[in-house]
Amino acid sequence: MVAFAWRFAVLLLVFCKLTSGPLMAQESPPADAVVAAALQPYVDREELAGAVALVADVKGILSITAVGAADRESGRPMRGDSMFWIASQSKPMTAAAVMLLVDAGKIALDDPIEKYLPEFGGLMVVSEKDEQRVVLRKPERPITIRQVLSHTSGMPFRSALEVPVLDRLPLADRVRSYAMTSLDFPPESKYQYSNAGINTAARIAEVVTGQSFEQFLTERLFEPLGMNETTFWPSEAQAERIATAYRPKSGGAGLAATRIEQLQYPLTDRSVRAAMPAGGLFSTAADVSRFYRMLANGGELEGRRVLSEAAVQQLTTRQTPQSVKESYGLGFSVSEDRFGHGGAYSTNSYYDRRQQRVLVWLVQHAGFPGRGADSQDAFRKAALGL
Repeated sequence: MVAFAWRFAVLLLVFCKLTSGPLMAQESPPADAVVAAALQPYVDREELAGAVALVADVKGILSITAVGAADRESGRPMRGDSMFWIASQSKPMTAAAVMLLVDAGKIALDDPIEKYLPEFGGLMVVSEKDEQRVVLRKPERPITIRQVLSHTSGMPFRSALEVPVLDRLPLADRVRSYAMTSLDFPPESKYQYSNAGINTAARIAEVVTGQSFEQFLTERLFEPLGMNETTFWPSEAQAERIATAYRPKSGGAGLAATRIEQLQYPLTDRSVRAAMPAGGLFSTAADVSRFYRMLANGGELEGRRVLSEAAVQQLTTRQTPQSVKESYGLGFSVSEDRFGHGGAYSTNSYYDRRQQRVLVWLVQHAGFPGRGADSQDAFRKAALGL
């Protein structure tokens, strides 16, 4: 019995040494290190200024990796809580806010927009056009809320009053300018990416609720989701965390700091900047991930229901007709494998249905030198291989 006990103790000691020594050294590196290793070469070659790359599932954040600089000139490093202009990643959030009103029975997706915005009652569509003339006619059917959220309304990208910047006019004035602009094609006949359509849906929310869209969006979507850093107007403290935008230097090699040409400066000043539902939000990777986690979980986050499952289904599945090649939901680009949205200055976010992972990619680049544009795919491959 004593001999057996001794042999058992020796075997136990050997096992402990094996598991605490060489086997431990063979464990996989932390997820952050894997993603950082994939991205650092792009920073080293001055093809990527910096990035925040996040991976999550419905339960929470699995990794958040910051590489490079938020501001190369001052040496300010990129951090996990750095802020970015997420641009058109605002579109899905605006669409989700509109779906709150559908859930409440206040509006229906197939309602004509002129039911809420009478100024669109006289809208015309281009029937013929050449260098000498433009022929307009009344469309056979009015534009619906579903069409403005899926870019099939016929509206242009923006109106002439939104040049050169997109966020100068109040939302109501901006939308009135769309009602004075003819449609490029009959509703539902084509797909055309349109800030005007998304902004119009947001204006309907203002009319129905009696609130400004930013107030409605914050109270009904961001606060319930705990998205406390997502805003049209960064505070002074938040502005200090906004990543500087970069573009390739003249000649194509290296990086030069730039301003975001679509926005009015200063970014913190509400007196010169209006809310832009189609693309005006600033946010962090963690905040964006909370939005996607809610959708991936059928409309709930951390036990709190925000949207109905039916609303999530409409948002994240194809709403464009089969007669067009583009597959777009309501505010989302969609496919069988994923739903998500990119943004100007190279941001992106999506939910991978097969891998059941949320990926958030935040950079601030108006183009990349060299192979910098490949850095997002390097993140994706590293993230989905974890």
